[in-house]
Amino acid sequence: MRHVQSDPELQDLVRRFVTPDRRYLRLGGGLLRLDPVERSAFVRDLAQAAHEITPAELGILFEGGWRERKTAAWLVAVAHRTEFRDLVGRLLLASEGPYAGAAYCVVLAKFGSAADAELLSAYLDHYLSRPDLDYDQAVVLGTLLHLDEILGSAYTTRFLAPGGPWDRWLEVRAVAALDPQYCRLAVKQLRAFVEETAEVFASLDCGS
Repeated sequence: MRHVQSDPELQDLVRRFVTPDRRYLRLGGGLLRLDPVERSAFVRDLAQAAHEITPAELGILFEGGWRERKTAAWLVAVAHRTEFRDLVGRLLLASEGPYAGAAYCVVLAKFGSAADAELLSAYLDHYLSRPDLDYDQAVVLGTLLHLDEILGSAYTTRFLAPGGPWDRWLEVRAVAALDPQYCRLAVKQLRAFVEETAEVFASLDCGS
């Protein structure tokens, strides 16, 4: 992992893409609470950032901490850079730090293919067997529910079967978990935000 305090190259990328207008903090559910003027400005700035950053620079951000990885994931989603699919899947499965997992889910929801559903399923196969770990299980399951919805698939069936992996994971937990259906709706709304931003990104691409 690269550390921003000791890496001038990463410091420059953080200054340009991660911290402007506290971007890394606003990426996520907070986007859904922006008023129309704020939303329009944020969409425009995020699309511009996705247009400016290079694949090599995205790769460097993915080597940083959660702030850098979270921001990189959103920029990948906006630009629909499917070449990062496998890396995003590996980072999601590794769960090396907090806060970035939901951003990886947004990426896979935006890509929206069977390959993305397989990556989400692999995560659930691993982490629903670990009730001691409260990571991104509900968000990943909600994302997979969303992909089932748009693909007409049934990836979630085996996880949500009565007495299945989700029920067993819930049984031994000391605290309640998020409702996967709530997460499905949240991911659907965030994906719509990405789609809106991607339209602005495409217009920038056409004008370059």
